[in-house]
Amino acid sequence: MPNSELMPIGIFAQRTGLTSSALRFYADSGLLPPAEVDPVSGYRYYSADQVARATGLRRLRGIAMPLTTVEAVLDATPEEASRLIDEHVAKVLEDAAAVRRKAASIKASLAGVPSLPVAVLKGPVLADAIEQVLTATARDPGTPVLGGLRVEVTGEAVTLTATDRFRLSTRTLVPVGPVVTAWAATVDGDELRAAVAEVRRSVLVRVEATPHGMWLRMADREDRHCRLLAGEFPDHRLMLASLPEVTTRVTVSKGLLLRALEDHLSERISLRVTRRGLTVRTADEHPGFPLPATVTGRHLQIAFEPVALHPAVSTAIGPDVMLDLRGFDQPVTIRSAGRGDLTTWAMPVSPTPSA
Repeated sequence: MPNSELMPIGIFAQRTGLTSSALRFYADSGLLPPAEVDPVSGYRYYSADQVARATGLRRLRGIAMPLTTVEAVLDATPEEASRLIDEHVAKVLEDAAAVRRKAASIKASLAGVPSLPVAVLKGPVLADAIEQVLTATARDPGTPVLGGLRVEVTGEAVTLTATDRFRLSTRTLVPVGPVVTAWAATVDGDELRAAVAEVRRSVLVRVEATPHGMWLRMADREDRHCRLLAGEFPDHRLMLASLPEVTTRVTVSKGLLLRALEDHLSERISLRVTRRGLTVRTADEHPGFPLPATVTGRHLQIAFEPVALHPAVSTAIGPDVMLDLRGFDQPVTIRSAGRGDLTTWAMPVSPTPSA
């Protein structure tokens, strides 16, 4: 007779949310053997202290975790189990992204789906531009278009733009040869990121448009298809056209400014601009970190969240950056002091009384 504290398989199934057939499968797999098996009837019985393991097993299988990994997680320390779960989730997301890319490529290759030549770009330059501009995207389930890259092809240029409504980043590229077709669309940012490595290793990339995506055609490499995002991209041109005149201009070493920002990270960073230079301060820091800079125009103090300011500075091209300021409550323009084809606008935050 089984111990009276043991549960028959049917009761244990109700307690754990696993079916009896699943319990038999996990028992045969060695993941969850019963506490006791009646030698005559073959009935399986489980103990109360097996409920937690069975529930954990069910939850892990619910996220499509393989049996070998499930066993490792169940027998691991909490820290190791957390690491294994993170690795599994990362692989699932990677596989899902790969499937989505392949599906988009298959759909784009179906007979009757036209492909329209747009322009030819230098691969390494395009890869850099994609990475730089995509730093201004956002992951907003309510507005997925903010996670995309706006591609506009007109005349003799290709312009890439991204915004999270707090930052706006844009870069203009000169195509190899004349533009074939004028075209504009918002392209999925994650799929472009996934294509960057292949794009960078290609001397030339031919951009072609389809009704639902954009082809990146590369010699001696697999072509990449990136889907288009639905929804209206924010009217960034209207925002830029409504900006007031620049009142203060600062030219400073990109390396020194980045070091100051990284060494003085806090929830809020204040830039104090005077004729003597630029000072980077946090709310609780006096007098701050002074930097040599060339300043023209009015004295000004302006505050930012680091997540808005740091990416704009780090992606600037060249050794020096130029900051065009319009007031403590107006967007600041951040660009290379020598080359203006990559430009970012960052929104400030309200200064604190102690800033």
